[in-house]
Amino acid sequence: MNDQPEQTPSAPAPATAAAASEPDTATAVATPAPPAAAAPLPPQASALEASVDRLAAELLRERRAERRWRIFFRLAWLGLVLAVAWALFAQRARHVTAPSTPHTALVEVRGEIGPEGEASAELLVTALREAFRDPGAQAVVLRINSPGGSPVQSGIVNDEIRRLKVLHQKKVYAVVEEMCASAAYYIAVSADEIYVDKASLVGSIGVLIDGFGFTGLMDKLGVERRLLTAGENKGMLDPFSPQTAKERAYAQAMIDQIHRQFIQVVKEGRGPRLKETPETFSGLFWNGEEAVRLGLADRYGSLDYVAREVVKAEDIVDYTPRENVAERLAKRFGAAIGAGAVKALSESVTLR
Repeated sequence: MNDQPEQTPSAPAPATAAAASEPDTATAVATPAPPAAAAPLPPQASALEASVDRLAAELLRERRAERRWRIFFRLAWLGLVLAVAWALFAQRARHVTAPSTPHTALVEVRGEIGPEGEASAELLVTALREAFRDPGAQAVVLRINSPGGSPVQSGIVNDEIRRLKVLHQKKVYAVVEEMCASAAYYIAVSADEIYVDKASLVGSIGVLIDGFGFTGLMDKLGVERRLLTAGENKGMLDPFSPQTAKERAYAQAMIDQIHRQFIQVVKEGRGPRLKETPETFSGLFWNGEEAVRLGLADRYGSLDYVAREVVKAEDIVDYTPRENVAERLAKRFGAAIGAGAVKALSESVTLR
């Protein structure tokens, strides 16, 4: 009765299908197209790019090398500063621990006597004072192996030894090994006795000033010396200027006076033991056997012999100061470089 025919919902289906197909269309529209292949660079541009790369790499290597060298030099300077500080604050003389029993104190005089090195008056006097002050030291022995050197340095040591002998009432013995010549003998005569080997070289009581003159060579080479001085004698003994008779006479008078001082010290030290001859103070040197005969030395003997038979104290304690490594480094990298050059060019008075 009120029956209505059934309605079939088929109309919306096409719309749904159309809607379903829309995303595909949108997706297709949103997908970008593949990029086009880049055009190859021209040969000039490729070469320029390679050159820039090489230049950048080389610059980088150079910067790295500079940085490494900068670090190296900074570390080197730091090491030098530490070495100098060590030299300044470290004890210059080696610490000597003397035994409680009586002993023989040893101070060595080796090499050229001068303000630099181990045979300087400063180091030797320091060692001598320490040796004399030690109550265990029964006597002081100077073991000498030196060709000579500065009359000033040797005079300082000689005077100090004589002062310390009186102050501490201790004997001093000199023992010569290979050589005891000139300024070294100047020091040795301050001892109470001098012991030598039969083949030791002893003597050379004289003074010299040595140097070179280059005026003839300069004339041959056409080199002109231009020296300006304020003072008539300021340029005396200049190796590049001719030596005048006045300059030579003055220098000769000066070394003659130093020679007389040397002779007086030897006579005071050796006293009546010295058998003076015309050649004693001529600058000659003799072997140990002749030195004993002439009174320049007393007898034969070594360090051990003197300690055992003369001092009667076989234990030997070395008071000789030694320069430490830091001091040598500081001198080499510091003022010693300039000092060496000046020393090589300058003239000095030497006892030989």
